[in-house]
Amino acid sequence: MKRIAVIILNWNQAKITQDAVSSLQQITTANKFTFHIFLVDNHSSDNSFSIFQKKYSSIQNITLLQTPKNLGFAGGNNYGIKSALNQNFDYILLINNDTLVKKDFLVELFHPFFKNKKIGISAPKIYFAPGHEYHQNRYSKSQIGKVLWSAGGYIDWNNVYGNSYGLDEVDLGQYDRPRSDLEFTSGCCWLMPKSVIKKVGLLSEKYFLYYEDDDYCQKVLQAGYLIHYQPTSHIWHLNSGSSKAGGGNLHDYFLTRNRLIFGFSYAPFKTKFALFRDSLRTLFLTGTKWQKRGVVDFYLNIRNKGSWR
Repeated sequence: MKRIAVIILNWNQAKITQDAVSSLQQITTANKFTFHIFLVDNHSSDNSFSIFQKKYSSIQNITLLQTPKNLGFAGGNNYGIKSALNQNFDYILLINNDTLVKKDFLVELFHPFFKNKKIGISAPKIYFAPGHEYHQNRYSKSQIGKVLWSAGGYIDWNNVYGNSYGLDEVDLGQYDRPRSDLEFTSGCCWLMPKSVIKKVGLLSEKYFLYYEDDDYCQKVLQAGYLIHYQPTSHIWHLNSGSSKAGGGNLHDYFLTRNRLIFGFSYAPFKTKFALFRDSLRTLFLTGTKWQKRGVVDFYLNIRNKGSWR
């Protein structure tokens, strides 16, 4: 029987994370696999880890890990992945701590690997958690909980960011077809065989936060694997609950710098030239303090956490 390691990363979000873990503990396996949760505390500055120790230390299928410092999204997840690989788990599930899952989501996410050995990532249909939609006034009461956050995705190479199919749409079955031709899917929830990780490597820690999923998807494709969307697997996303603490400055810095890192790594030449011009405009005309710092750090090759305070 296959063994799945579930990696869930926490930083100063003990309540949200506990809700996610409770949801995961209820999932079914259909006797297809066993699963073990690796709860990684990314060196929280609050009492998250002590809360987890009191609540989960005696639970057999949960391993608690704490990083020596805040390693960012990529580094924190890598910390859990390495622990799972050292214990020879067959599959790795990365899932955000601000999610809730349907009981059979992992069974459904697991099926595609037996139909196509070239699948490198299997991703679910993701809804906004009720009350966390971007445009709440747009929907009727009966539509809440059925608003799509992601039905797979693509890279918008003109603007250099990953985008999701179905965003803000009410699910009426328009994205119910499985597909394995994606060039991107959000790192909110991925299931991957260990063989893919061993070939492609870990998440790139030069990003620290944001664009690490865009980057990894490109590496998976370049290695000859497919990115699959499985519409029968359902989860609900609280919409960036795990990164809200940083506020606008954090977004300004990492999105600006990391967009340049990603774009200059993978985009067509024409787009790279446009990025260069845009970076100069940001630096000398339009940018906020932290957007300008992001541009400077990109050209100075300052990566990972960089200049972020």
